[in-house]
Amino acid sequence: MTAQLIDGKALSEQLRKEVATRAAALKVKGITPGLAVILVGDNQASQVYVRNKVKACEDVGFHSVLEKYDASMTEAELLARVEALNNDPSIHGILVQLPLPKHIDDHKVIETISPAKDVDGFHVASAGALMVGEVGFKACTPYGCMKMLESIGMKDLRGKHAVVIGRSNIVGKPMAMMLLAANATVTVTHSGTADLGAMTRQADIIVAAVGKVDVLTADMVKPDAVVIDVGMNRNAEGKLCGDVDFNGVKEVAGYITPVPGGVGPMTITMLLVNTMESAERAAG
Repeated sequence: MTAQLIDGKALSEQLRKEVATRAAALKVKGITPGLAVILVGDNQASQVYVRNKVKACEDVGFHSVLEKYDASMTEAELLARVEALNNDPSIHGILVQLPLPKHIDDHKVIETISPAKDVDGFHVASAGALMVGEVGFKACTPYGCMKMLESIGMKDLRGKHAVVIGRSNIVGKPMAMMLLAANATVTVTHSGTADLGAMTRQADIIVAAVGKVDVLTADMVKPDAVVIDVGMNRNAEGKLCGDVDFNGVKEVAGYITPVPGGVGPMTITMLLVNTMESAERAAG
């Protein structure tokens, strides 16, 4: 048996068309959704990510602002720019690309972004809203994973056991909260878990998000399980791969996401969805 692929690229294109339609409807009212992206320094990977985000905004009819600054920019200067964007009514979402230069406190910058414009979903207010089930912005990567599960008919996860591998603030923790909100029974595993396989073999859904090659292998997966691979790594041959041993696991799982072409495209798409929602809220 070979698992069915969950095509993140195709789902992403579908969702972006819906966002473009919503953006066009808002423009009729004289409002164009606006996203500001700030890049500090010359990190090559960050430059690629930022370029892709700006292009995605343009493709769906958003107003996008890209601000690039030298790595010598001070923390005070960056915080001042964020505050200025907080007060700019043409901007509905603010994204400060991480990582930042070492002399700038990532946490302080994220907490300076207005929760009303925190379309990355990283602010403590956004995390708190997710925890207690209030309206807020969901972290983009786990939000995209949930949309992928919905695309295969898994919206209400009542009776399902989900295992999350990883406990980061960006993916692991919010992923667990979103699965819990969808009525799944959730186990969060991490580097301190004694027997990872004992946990994952019980799972109907596995989300691997630790940034480690082959953290999940075929012998660790229950037949017909759904496997979501959030990882983005390079294997020994230098090829892009995820956290899951794809070739082995696809022979056991019922559904699996590929890398590339799985979760990756969905992350930027959910950024667009969050920005769209912010613009709609601002419009009343």
